[in-house]
Amino acid sequence: MSVVFILTSHAVLGDTGRSTGLWLEEFLVPYYAVKDAGQPTLLATPKGGHAPIDPASIEALKDSEVYARFAKDAQLHQALESTTELSSLSPAAIAAAIYPGGHGPLWDLRHDQASIRLIESLLGAGKPVATICHAGCALLEVKKVDGSPLVKGLNVTAFSDSEEAAVAMVEHVPYLVETDLKALGALYTKASDWTEHSVQDGLVITGQNPASSAAVAQKVLAQISKK
Repeated sequence: MSVVFILTSHAVLGDTGRSTGLWLEEFLVPYYAVKDAGQPTLLATPKGGHAPIDPASIEALKDSEVYARFAKDAQLHQALESTTELSSLSPAAIAAAIYPGGHGPLWDLRHDQASIRLIESLLGAGKPVATICHAGCALLEVKKVDGSPLVKGLNVTAFSDSEEAAVAMVEHVPYLVETDLKALGALYTKASDWTEHSVQDGLVITGQNPASSAAVAQKVLAQISKK
């Protein structure tokens, strides 16, 4: 069974005219952790095909070892151009799902019905679901068996309102993930801006920001190893 990375298909940053997409660090760090652990991987997006990468995330990562590895990884570059359409995924073939962030997910992953069904199916089958940073929005419309919000009473984290303010994006995003999680009754916690903070509550694993990517990956791998 594969660990599936659910990536955004959305490439336009609100009304700014800037490009967006996935935040590269939040994808590459867990992706290579999973690969290095010997787990098969699969990439999926709502639309299938090309997964846009936020140009700012390339700039932020370009001098790192993980980016140097990515730059030479022709197989991964091809995979990012030919992702599987999310609606075609079979939960039975998936060991875990990881949702990297970036601003893109705010526009397409929160309300994507295939994503919502996938999360509900995986959790129902005892399989972990992880979100990093803005991708915490993918949990907002997921329901428990009784119809109540998944995040109600759940210990979670995600990109904080103060971090959104720090990057001057509050006026440009459709909603604030921290605010909306709390509104649904989530037990939201955060660390200082840009510092590592990850939370696990049962099968749901969440990370606050890019710095939390490695910790989220390790929690997912530990959960898979329990099966």
